[in-house]
Amino acid sequence: MSLQKIDAKMFSKMFLAGAQNLEAKKEWINELNVFPVPDGDTGTNMTMTIMAAARELSSLGDKPAMEDVCKAISSGSLRGARGNSGVILSQLFRGFTKIIKEQEEITIPVLALACEKAVETAYKAVMKPKEGTILTVAKGAAEKAKALSKTDIAMEDFLAQVIEHAKYVLSQTPEMLPVLKQAGVVDSGGQGLVEVLQGAFDAYQGKEVALNFTAPANGASRPASSMEVQADMDIKFGYCTEFIILLNKTFNIKTELDFKEYLESIGESIVCVADDDVVKVHVHTNDPGLAIQRALKYGALSNLKIDNMRLEHQEKLFKMAEKESSQQELTAAQNTEPAKEYGFIAISTGDGIAEVFRSLGVDVIIEGGQTMNPSTADILEAVEKVNAKTIFVLPNNKNIILAANQAAELVTEKTLLVIPTKTIPQGITAAINFVPDLSPDENEACMISEIKNVKTGQVTYAVRDTMIDDKEIRKDDFMGIGDNGLIAVGTSLTDVAKETIDAMVTEDSEIITIYYGEDVSEEDAEAFAATIESGHPQCDVELQYGGQPIYYYVMSVE
Repeated sequence: MSLQKIDAKMFSKMFLAGAQNLEAKKEWINELNVFPVPDGDTGTNMTMTIMAAARELSSLGDKPAMEDVCKAISSGSLRGARGNSGVILSQLFRGFTKIIKEQEEITIPVLALACEKAVETAYKAVMKPKEGTILTVAKGAAEKAKALSKTDIAMEDFLAQVIEHAKYVLSQTPEMLPVLKQAGVVDSGGQGLVEVLQGAFDAYQGKEVALNFTAPANGASRPASSMEVQADMDIKFGYCTEFIILLNKTFNIKTELDFKEYLESIGESIVCVADDDVVKVHVHTNDPGLAIQRALKYGALSNLKIDNMRLEHQEKLFKMAEKESSQQELTAAQNTEPAKEYGFIAISTGDGIAEVFRSLGVDVIIEGGQTMNPSTADILEAVEKVNAKTIFVLPNNKNIILAANQAAELVTEKTLLVIPTKTIPQGITAAINFVPDLSPDENEACMISEIKNVKTGQVTYAVRDTMIDDKEIRKDDFMGIGDNGLIAVGTSLTDVAKETIDAMVTEDSEIITIYYGEDVSEEDAEAFAATIESGHPQCDVELQYGGQPIYYYVMSVE
């Protein structure tokens, strides 16, 4: 017989199971991002957010009080929140736990009220809520919970129907957002929320769920640094393996399903797409040879690529450790001096771009951006390193602004002002326009006004076939992405980058700045800059080494 009331122990188990289910599906959720860029990270952001709460919850022991469970979930997720989807998820948890923290047991009416409060809290956290997203899925679930709470229904049926309705609302998100429909995907954040709910329901029904979470050292509750979070990541399958099969025999639906089933038996993050006489394959596995041997039964292989993800992970940790060590030394020196009036924190990626920010007076650079959104805790940690009364934060990415705003709400001894910079060029413009003699409010207004004059274009590559804004995109195509979406697509990096700039330049434009990434040679970058100069003689063209990964060029027009 199923439980009609949920106590703190069961609620804790359900939350941890929800976290585990989300973690298991994170790569799949990443692939649901509309833009087929190589840094889709909704699943990763939501997982790292909920895992921060799971670690705090796991440190409470076997018989936690409901209030302590709620505090761990709310505090852990708020500080661990990454990206817009992670912040919204943390706000849902925050609102939900406000209602149940005073209850010894959770009944259906309490659950319905908690769901309603969760949605209310999350919507308030977003300046311009958009329907067809995780918010819509949460609202649909809350509305169903409220309606069912007025009927005579068993708890198990209540939970099952709420989740089924959440899945239905999720299935309708492409009808609410045309961009989802054209890309052929549901909202990735909404899918993440459904996975959390499903995992929790599985635990309620008594299904066995592996709950492996590492609690903070000595049971202490504290924000995890970016490096600690990275170190906690468990890479189950070590080799990212990609190749194309040039078919020499029939590859029908049954063959494709059999091949996918085999790949799933040796790894995860499976992508297997048959297209006429070729099959594109992606798998994370510990034995790439097994995947290759099976693939050879269907034809010859081309474009074979195997990356050691564990080695790359260790190299990244080593670099992060070096940076943290040098920053700690700098912080120790700063703390012996009186606090200055102003300080700056910028989120940035790429050695060249970081150097630009430092030359403009930025005190602390948080490494991150599209490839890794820093958490609220990472930003709070950076705040501690800046010995200033007022600190400006430059997120430089639209997916980091909410986490920065959340950090600002948690800071008490300093004033934290978030300048809503959505791109690296906007952040640089904001820093340039800072005036030490102005008040904090005057500087904030000035910087916000100036960043509106900056147009940004970024060039990367597609990781899958799709359709966006009526433009057909093929895997490995170059894409030029502007402030309002896709600008250009093609097979030539130079042509796509040029088309992107051409679309941003107007007769009033004066300056074009080009930051070239780590995968572009200086020679090629200089040739590209020369092409832009000849095409736009009325503008000053500046070329700088950015060193950013993933994006070949980050370009601005002012």
